[in-house]
Amino acid sequence: MKRLLPGVLLACFLALPATALAQRGQGWSVLAADTMGRGNTAFHGQIGWPGISLGLLHGGSDRFDIGAKFSFNWGREGWVRYTDPGVKFQAWMRLQLIKERQFSLALTFQPGPFFYFNRRDTDVGLALPVGLVVGIPAGSAVMVNLGLDIPFHVYFGEGIGPVFPILVGGGLEYFVNRQLGVTFNVRLGPAVIPDYDATEFTLEALFGVAYRF
Repeated sequence: MKRLLPGVLLACFLALPATALAQRGQGWSVLAADTMGRGNTAFHGQIGWPGISLGLLHGGSDRFDIGAKFSFNWGREGWVRYTDPGVKFQAWMRLQLIKERQFSLALTFQPGPFFYFNRRDTDVGLALPVGLVVGIPAGSAVMVNLGLDIPFHVYFGEGIGPVFPILVGGGLEYFVNRQLGVTFNVRLGPAVIPDYDATEFTLEALFGVAYRF
């Protein structure tokens, strides 16, 4: 019995941290609802459809992140039928609303101007996207997210006018270590264009790398 007891205690000691980590992940994310933490900053680069994005996200407080993002797109705001090139400059904000051991919920907001270049001229507009995202730790190294995004945007002057996309989807973050993560995110759905009485299928599918420093 005396020989068995140290082995049992060692097994319990090793099992407890693993269980805790499985429930809380790495404690931060760029796609889900776990914020960066006060004073921490992460770089996030993505590539796929509709383009390339580079961003920095900083933990302003325990529940609020703020940063900036630059995108070069070859798909006009994710519309699968259009391949007009464009650039977008956005603020990047995330507010954590709920934090539990099994999940967290956050509100995102990424406003900023965009410019798309077609054969005739340049379309100028403003993006005002909002979203809700749920983060679910699936082990110490994997964070799953499920989200509802409404990336509303409007074109100025004569042209397309306001656009109301409604996108749903999910994603994964795999943490190689406490600082480095590999990401994949997908959102899809219709984009309603009232001025043209039209709807465009919209897709965002992006692979990325995140590094917290």
